[in-house]
Amino acid sequence: MGALPKRKISKGRKNRRRLADKLTVTSLSKCPKCGARKRAHFECPSCGYYKEEIKKETK
Repeated sequence: MGALPKRKISKGRKNRRRLADKLTVTSLSKCPKCGARKRAHFECPSCGYYKEEIKKETK
């Protein structure tokens, strides 16, 4: 058998520990080329613009 807790962990202590596990909303910025919302430091999903070059290829 493993070690067992000596006392019950209160709801407040449990919730304060779980507070660090929450998900955070990613911040979105505006694409300077087309104005669509995109993640910072990522290429634009609509036009493919990223730092002076266009990466999206046409098929």
